[in-house]
Amino acid sequence: MAFSKLTDPTMAGSERGDRERGFLDGQFLIAMPGMFDQNFARTVIYVCAHSPAGAMGFILNRRQSITFPDILLHLDMIDQHDAIMLPQKTREFPIQTGGPVETGRGFVLHSDDYLSESSIPVSEDICLTATLDIVRAISAGGGPRRATMLLGYAGWAGGQLEAEIANNGWLHCPASEDLIFDPKLDDKYERALALMGISPGMLSNEAGHA
Repeated sequence: MAFSKLTDPTMAGSERGDRERGFLDGQFLIAMPGMFDQNFARTVIYVCAHSPAGAMGFILNRRQSITFPDILLHLDMIDQHDAIMLPQKTREFPIQTGGPVETGRGFVLHSDDYLSESSIPVSEDICLTATLDIVRAISAGGGPRRATMLLGYAGWAGGQLEAEIANNGWLHCPASEDLIFDPKLDDKYERALALMGISPGMLSNEAGHA
């Protein structure tokens, strides 16, 4: 498992705030029933970056069997005794499957009350950090007010995501911060659709955009 400075080309310029932004920046993608790729069936994705170079985002409703203490042990940040002594809130810090790309790499999506030199703003209120400093802060009981760790991410080449939307693969709508950080995953797909006033039974007749 790796944590390092984010170098994805779709995020280029984010540290300076001058990254070229696409119309899907800060949007939810909601998979349509006809989604052919099982990696994304019934998923809700938060798009962190969208530009002519491509797109990057994170699945928000897929569980991960690894726990936060497992990650701390894997990174040699604590030993077994320390893991047992961690506060319940720290032990239960949410870990999710972010996508099928670089599944051994960790990212923390979080509120903007925590910032390090490597934190990248992805919206007015949400940042992305992929370095160990935030893991240390969380393990010490600090860190951001709202956060979730994601292993792997979803990525698209230039024009690929636009083509999938045109082919009725995705709905999209403005993201909800509450839904991004809500640890209840089982009905997050339905609740994301509800943001658009849509129920699952209506999807077969819906177009691929909001």
